[in-house]
Amino acid sequence: MSVALIVEDDRNSLEGYAELIRDEGFETLTAETLADARQLIREHTIDIAVLDLQLPDGEGIELLDDLSGQPNAEIVMITGHGSIDSAVAALQRGASDYLTKPVDIHRLRKILDKARSTIELRDQVGSLRQELRRLGRFGRLIGSSPPMQQVYDLIGRVAPTSSTVLITGETGVGKELVARMVHDLSARSRRPFVAVNCGAIPASLIESELFGHEKGSFTGASRQRDGILRQADRGTLFLDEITEMPTELQVKLLRVLETGSFKPVGGDRQRTTDLRVIAATNRDPERAAREGKLRPDLLYRLNVFPILVPPLRERLDDVEVLAEHFLGELNREAEIRKQISAASIAKLRQHGWPGNVRELKNVVERSYILAGDTIEADDVPLRAGATELQDQTDEPARAKAGGPGVRVYVGSSLEDAEKKLIMATLDHVRGQKRSAARVLGISVKTLYNRLKAYGVKSEPASPAARPPNGPEAD
Repeated sequence: MSVALIVEDDRNSLEGYAELIRDEGFETLTAETLADARQLIREHTIDIAVLDLQLPDGEGIELLDDLSGQPNAEIVMITGHGSIDSAVAALQRGASDYLTKPVDIHRLRKILDKARSTIELRDQVGSLRQELRRLGRFGRLIGSSPPMQQVYDLIGRVAPTSSTVLITGETGVGKELVARMVHDLSARSRRPFVAVNCGAIPASLIESELFGHEKGSFTGASRQRDGILRQADRGTLFLDEITEMPTELQVKLLRVLETGSFKPVGGDRQRTTDLRVIAATNRDPERAAREGKLRPDLLYRLNVFPILVPPLRERLDDVEVLAEHFLGELNREAEIRKQISAASIAKLRQHGWPGNVRELKNVVERSYILAGDTIEADDVPLRAGATELQDQTDEPARAKAGGPGVRVYVGSSLEDAEKKLIMATLDHVRGQKRSAARVLGISVKTLYNRLKAYGVKSEPASPAARPPNGPEAD
């Protein structure tokens, strides 16, 4: 049974709150002073604390420090009308909600119901995390390496809450899968999960896509249309590549996050939406803010709970279980059963994986097509030397490989290293962007976004650079 701590110096009110909260299914602990409350906090695990602001030996807000050792506790402050500012200060310090005297019993019941749902969901997530860890996976996510265990822990902590999440990580690491897991383990799991790639929608259309539009608001708007914000109402909105959103639109998104209201394009009436926002970027968000690609105030609002998804090269212990997972999917689809040899796994573990999990999935699929009953090392189509893990001083090994390389020095930023790799790859494929995107394991749209950020004009390759079979459609 969940435990509720009630701290109130008025005996009649204390007994009334305790009876109501017991009726809602909680075990109750009561205290009339800070000293008594602190003793109970030391002796018990508290799931929800209902704290009066004014107590004989101090203010209930002081107990927030004592409860900091129990980060899962839901905290509700009770205050008189004259001390709303103190209640707001409590919210800023981590309280979940506040009530004014005389307490609205109906609202208190709603708060208790919400707290009970959060507690139950948190317990379910904890059990799921322990069970799935033993299987080397966590819902949609695969891997049991320490870096992924940290990601699972973060997902488990934030999913039951309503906090905004900012997911960062390189292209292909699975940021959308992380976002879907946060949604699946939240109280909104039965509501829509709507994913939007901010870099894939033309700047001229993205406002209408997000906010919707009224009939006749622009050329071609022949009817009223609800936008993505309405589609995601009561669910989760996932904004991928958030740094690609036009800065003037970021202002309007910030308003939605702060007020839950917006106006459709061409409309004059405010509409409301209740949604949780999860954003993602493969850039350094702080650097994007300095460069003017992400508004600092929007960054602060999005970055309530950051999750960094590690690249595959930092969790090579997961390569085998990921490869087996992708192989299993292919076997089920084709209704046959191929295997992968230990030598092939060893070869996969030696690769640098610049395209991360997405690249590994593509490699396994190509190997599956090339192989017989067993995928042998010779069936694994890795470009020797281009991305294999090597010692930086191993010049003979690089020369023997015969492929082009990129020299990156310790101290370089990830963005600089990424730019060097992209430009070198483009040069290697003679400017053919579709080929470059395929080699890099990214979409053509993402490649164009990167080139635009680098100030490179996206002109078609010259005739001399085209393959002999004709032009490539970039």
